[in-house]
Amino acid sequence: MDIDGQKRSDNFEDRGAGSTRSGGGGLAGARMLSMVVQRFGIKGAIVAALLLGGVYMCAPGAVKQSVLGTGGGEVSSGAKVCEASEKYKGACDFSRVVLASTEKVWSQKFSQGALPKYSNKRAPANYPEPTLVVFSGSVSTGCGSATSAVGPFYCPADAKLYIDPGFYDEMARKLKAPGDFAQAYVIAHEVGHHIQNLIGSIVQKLPGESKNQSSVRVELQADCLAGVWGHSARSDLKITNEDLAEATQAAHSIGDDALGHSNEAQFTHGSSEQRIRWFRRGFESGDATQCDTFAVRDYKSL
Repeated sequence: MDIDGQKRSDNFEDRGAGSTRSGGGGLAGARMLSMVVQRFGIKGAIVAALLLGGVYMCAPGAVKQSVLGTGGGEVSSGAKVCEASEKYKGACDFSRVVLASTEKVWSQKFSQGALPKYSNKRAPANYPEPTLVVFSGSVSTGCGSATSAVGPFYCPADAKLYIDPGFYDEMARKLKAPGDFAQAYVIAHEVGHHIQNLIGSIVQKLPGESKNQSSVRVELQADCLAGVWGHSARSDLKITNEDLAEATQAAHSIGDDALGHSNEAQFTHGSSEQRIRWFRRGFESGDATQCDTFAVRDYKSL
């Protein structure tokens, strides 16, 4: 990827370093529901699916605290994350470029109405841009308080993406998914959840399916939407086949089976093969309407 000369998004907040102690704020005084430790099993990841008053918070890249720590080790309390080190400064700048690129792509898609359609919600003609928040340690959100252990996530209550830039290092070291396009894939996937919130698919559920199966459909769709962004941004960011390989390696590394689950009933994000296939479906077509995982009636055909 080449980010030289590219636009940087202004929808960006540096919240700095907070306490690593989980707080109870937000959600009208209700404490955050218990995290579901299933995403990466004992190897080191959690997925947090928070449902309060019809609002979900999804964290597809979540990392279990006991293995990967709470993050924020390089950022002193109260300090700005992007100013903590040259490494974090570069990560923040890179994230702003990727976010700006997603804004360009999805603004065009929304204006064209080139999106999956759901009966319970009409997508706006103008794309409401999300804000990317970087933090270290802990952060307060519209969905409650969270620590860096939750990993990158999207909160629909405030339409913001949250990420501790230290997660990029964990991707490379612990998940064996290095590279700048692998990092871009993480941001684009979270933006995918924002798209789902806008079009109504994040709350879709097919009759007879479990919550886990619905979660898999949501996550595979977000992977596909990330691929659509990659297709559309390929020229601007000079995305190469090597970059594509980084993204597919990341998708493989965070498949439920690759992370230790052998029982498909426990899958919440899909197998490595599914995640790669749906990402590539979006990347190769550039067509968001091809990302309707809920139109695949037979769950086993996903």
